Amino acid sequence: MAKMTTLCYIEHDGKYLMLYRNKKENDINEGKWIGVGGHFEGTESPDECLIREVKEETGLTIFSYQFRGIITFIPKPGVVEYMCLYTADGYKGELKECDEGELRWVKKSEIENLNLWEGDRLFVELLRNDAPFFSLKLEYDGDRLAGAALDGRNLTEEKNKKTRRFPWGK
Repeated sequence: MAKMTTLCYIEHDGKYLMLYRNKKENDINEGKWIGVGGHFEGTESPDECLIREVKEETGLTIFSYQFRGIITFIPKPGVVEYMCLYTADGYKGELKECDEGELRWVKKSEIENLNLWEGDRLFVELLRNDAPFFSLKLEYDGDRLAGAALDGRNLTEEKNKKTRRFPWGK
């Protein structure tokens, strides 16, 4: 059975709110920087899950957000997670301590210096370049990105040919 999750990059003053995962036991994301979000509960829609998860992890209530893409995440053969990727630029409330890790505002230009999943680097680049809605498939072999496809285009082959180009890049 596939898992459904949300992931959100909250924007403020040229920065994204990032979560350094270092507090949760048996965490697939341990030691990595990611956005905020989590698993759907009950009959939640993607938007309902997003709003709840952001509030639980950050203390912030988002009210201006955009559904940017769908990520098909395959951490190992036979396992799949569909991740609804969002950005948000309107919120209220005060940032609180997160029980899953440390929250920090990071300049968008410095995100690439963080310890990210290799596939996250791909979609963060898409977000930063204001790509239109996209579908990204990421297949992993342990921590190594074994395959990637963007809107049906095999990025792994293009990367091997050193020709990866996003048409909306700046």
